[in-house]
Amino acid sequence: MASAPHIGTLVPDFTLPGGVLTGDRFERRDYALSLQRGRPLVLAFYPGDDTSVCTKQLCSYSSGLEQFQDQDAEVWGISPQDVDSHERFARKYDLRMPLLADTDRRVARAFGVAAPGIGLRRAVFLIGSDGTLRWKHVALLGATFQSLDTLARQLADTATA
Repeated sequence: MASAPHIGTLVPDFTLPGGVLTGDRFERRDYALSLQRGRPLVLAFYPGDDTSVCTKQLCSYSSGLEQFQDQDAEVWGISPQDVDSHERFARKYDLRMPLLADTDRRVARAFGVAAPGIGLRRAVFLIGSDGTLRWKHVALLGATFQSLDTLARQLADTATA
């Protein structure tokens, strides 16, 4: 498993295909980390679309998007499924955040969360507006996830640090 970025270091750039549900449309495009500079970003790596814990996690983040937006932050969900799978998942649960397709797990490897057998570990990375890693949590077992309140608190703490 590759080494994940360390707190305080610049996060390596990447571009992934993805989409976001806006109204009735699922808008597909490429998402580049470098184009997100200037505002904080939450990267939520999750093992799979439409699975029990992943659904709870992404529904929680999507329903609480205003807490992230209040801090001028965006949330991107990243998993190994393709964009078609992400569209079905977003439509089924009305998920309103971009879902990115890391089908070859290249980005998961760069962040140190690729795992043999399970695909990837559930993990969250908070990236500051300057592109540096401010906080992270990588789960050993993916049965739980970091709560919306925890992420909002960490975002607030890193904004004042």
